[in-house]
Amino acid sequence: MRALAWLIPAAAMLAATPAPAQTYDPNYPVCMQVYSPRGGGYNDCSFTSLPQCSASASGRSAQCIVNPFYAYARNPPHGRAYRRQRVY
Repeated sequence: MRALAWLIPAAAMLAATPAPAQTYDPNYPVCMQVYSPRGGGYNDCSFTSLPQCSASASGRSAQCIVNPFYAYARNPPHGRAYRRQRVY
């Protein structure tokens, strides 16, 4: 029974794989996904506009996308947010 108790955590530790790092740069609003013929590829998040990205992607196996992790996409809340209660 003790062997089984040690076997389960050991199997869980061996089966765990490292998580990939975030490939999107949160400082730029547009990313270019570049595809490789061998199945790989990478993301290049160094563009400030879609036309700028499209010019770089022209003639390549790549496409431009809006960065889902862009840090300045939303305005941060200023101060404390108060909810108004409805008066009936």
